[in-house]
Amino acid sequence: MKLKVTDSGVNIPREMLPDVEEVDVRMEGGVVVLTPLQDDNDPIWEMGNDPVTLGVPDAAENHDRYLYQADA
Repeated sequence: MKLKVTDSGVNIPREMLPDVEEVDVRMEGGVVVLTPLQDDNDPIWEMGNDPVTLGVPDAAENHDRYLYQADA
């Protein structure tokens, strides 16, 4: 598909981004890359809001040491 570049830029057809509300636009090596941004309601973004407490104050920073009993 060819798109005409105007003074305002380029309009991407909505059917190419059917459920997307926001995209990140960047240039990589002379190629324009559009990346759909995640919905803020995605549960993956909630993962550190209620961390497990193990009685170890530095578990997040030193999780490898605790998982593998190795000095980090």
